Amino acid sequence: MMKNITFDYYNWDEFKAFLDALPSRDAAKLVTTISKIEEYGLRTSERQKWVKKIESNLYEIRSKFGSNIQRAIYFHVEDSHYIITHGFTKKVEKTPEKEKRKGRNRRNTYFHRKDDLI
Repeated sequence: MMKNITFDYYNWDEFKAFLDALPSRDAAKLVTTISKIEEYGLRTSERQKWVKKIESNLYEIRSKFGSNIQRAIYFHVEDSHYIITHGFTKKVEKTPEKEKRKGRNRRNTYFHRKDDLI
């Protein structure tokens, strides 16, 4: 039996503001996608194209409602624990470098803070 994964948020208030600014159907679709990933795990999520690896320990959650495309960047902490760094509306074919950089910076900050506490 595969252990369920759990997502936490780098900044919940910011992510909630992002969701609140979306059309309600788009926000609901993204939240549902996150819940499905937690329930079914990464293997199924990869097959369903709900998640995609961007680079080493940086991934995106993929959500689409109609022509609106939402993404959330996340990284792996340990075991079945993952952190969502932020969400954005995708308007171009490739994930914008600015969004990848934001995810990378938050991942690095998270691990530096964690190391400082040990």
